[in-house]
Amino acid sequence: MPQQAPQFGYGGGPGMPPIPPKRNKAGSIIAVVAGVLVIGTLAGAGVFRGGGSSPGGSDSGSRYRITVPQTLAGGEYKLAKDISQQAGKAVPSEGAGAHNIKAVGGQYSTGTKSLVMLGLYGVIGDPGVAVDHTIRGMTRDGRTEAAVMDEKFTPSGGGDSLTCGVDVRTQMEQKVTLPFCVWADSSTSGNVVETDAKELSKDPRSVDLQEFADKVGKIRSEVRKPLG
Repeated sequence: MPQQAPQFGYGGGPGMPPIPPKRNKAGSIIAVVAGVLVIGTLAGAGVFRGGGSSPGGSDSGSRYRITVPQTLAGGEYKLAKDISQQAGKAVPSEGAGAHNIKAVGGQYSTGTKSLVMLGLYGVIGDPGVAVDHTIRGMTRDGRTEAAVMDEKFTPSGGGDSLTCGVDVRTQMEQKVTLPFCVWADSSTSGNVVETDAKELSKDPRSVDLQEFADKVGKIRSEVRKPLG
């Protein structure tokens, strides 16, 4: 029987207070938005839910793991909370298109910006499907919509392309702009989402996704390490 997706509470649900009005103190807004980011990012790992064996791939292809360093993007972002335990409970180790999956993640901050990195590693049978399902999973809560459709970007620092876009989540009549970038290969998958409490409702079309992809490309090189 397929494993059921974990249920998360929004807007006053268990452990999840509603987003406060814009005039609340910045610190409170950052804390709440960070919580929304964590839950939304975990919910986006939909490809790894459900039972069944992995089509294609093998354990011999697991060449990388994902780590949770104390800083990201060259030291710009500091680790505020390690969410690996939460991620491990939300993402099954076996699922459609995935095998022997381990999940780790971290919530990071710098100034008024909050960033969440979720990393998965193991055997990924179809990286393209993994990316697609992750992105679609981020809009399954009924409160989030794709504002800028995803497309591929090549980081200026090199490396494989990233798939990036912008979502907008509406919570308690407050819109939150969420740029994201996702990648997957035969042994790792990563999802990075960011928002800024100073510009919660920033025009999604004004987000420079190439610039964000450059940042996430650097983050990917920092968190993805050779296995063994």
